[in-house]
Amino acid sequence: MNKVVLILLLSTVLAEGSAQELNCKVTVNADQIQTSDRGIFKDMERGIATFMSTRKWSGDTYKNYERINCSIFLNISKMPSIGSFIASAQITVARPVYNTNYETVLLNFADREWEFEYIESLPLDYNDNAYISNLTSMLAYYAYIIIGMDADSYAERGGDPYFQRALMVVNNAQSSNRPGWQSIGSNRNRYNLIENINNPQMAELRKNTYKYHRLALDTFDKSPDESRTTILNVLKNIRTVWQIYPNSIFIISFFDSKANELVNVFSDGNIAVRREAYDLLTAIDPKRNIYQKIISTN
Repeated sequence: MNKVVLILLLSTVLAEGSAQELNCKVTVNADQIQTSDRGIFKDMERGIATFMSTRKWSGDTYKNYERINCSIFLNISKMPSIGSFIASAQITVARPVYNTNYETVLLNFADREWEFEYIESLPLDYNDNAYISNLTSMLAYYAYIIIGMDADSYAERGGDPYFQRALMVVNNAQSSNRPGWQSIGSNRNRYNLIENINNPQMAELRKNTYKYHRLALDTFDKSPDESRTTILNVLKNIRTVWQIYPNSIFIISFFDSKANELVNVFSDGNIAVRREAYDLLTAIDPKRNIYQKIISTN
C-alpha cells in the first residue's frame, strides 16, 4: 500500500512539474453556417483546445496553478466548401493580480482574417520550422503571443524568446499567401502585431507592460496612490510612442484590453492625477466615451 501511495504522489509531483503553459478555453460559434453536420464544430472546439493546452510550447517549467488562462472565440461566417472555413477570432489572455482574486486582461485581440481547413477527428500537425497548415500556424502564433505577453508582465522584456518564435511563425507563413501574414492590407493583422511588438522604436511599450502589471497592479492593494502614479507615467510613455505611431495595433490592443480597468483605477484617488489621466486617455484613445467616468465620479 505504501509503495502504491508513493508512486501516486510521485506521479502527481511530476505532472505538476511538467504542466503545459496554457489553459485555453475554445468556443466555436457557427450559427451562420447551414449544414446538417453540426458535430464538426464541437470536434473543432475540442481539437483546438487540446492543441493549445496539451502541447509544450517552451522549455520552461509551469506548475498547474501557473498555467496561463486564455480563450479563443471563433466566429465562423462562411464555409466555402466541405472542411474549409472563413472566420474571425477573439483572443483573450489574463493573469492574476498579486494578493487578490482579480484577473487583469493582458490581451484582447480581434483577428478578422482566419481562413483555415479542418477535418473532423484529424490530428492537428505543427512544426516550428515549417508551414504545415494555416490553422496550426495561427494557433501556434497566438500561443507564443500569449506566453510572451504573460512573461512581459512579470519581467521586463521577459517575452522576448516567445515573440521571436511568433515572428518565425509569421516568416514561415509568408509564402502561403493566406490573409493576415503580410504587411499589406489591414494594420490590425498578425504581421503588424508582431512587427509592433518587436519594433525597437516601440520598446518602451514592452517595458510598460512590466511597469503596469508588476510595479503597479501587483502592489495596488498596498499603495494605490503610488500605483496610480506609476500607471499615469505608463500612459505618458504610451503617448510618446503614439505620437510617432498613431495607428499602432499594439497601442490599440492595449486600450482594447485595459480601457475599463483604467476607468476603475482612476475613478478614485487624487483629483489632479485623475484629470491628468483623463486628458491622456481621451487624447490617445478618443473614440471611447467611458473615460468620462474618471472625472465625473465623486
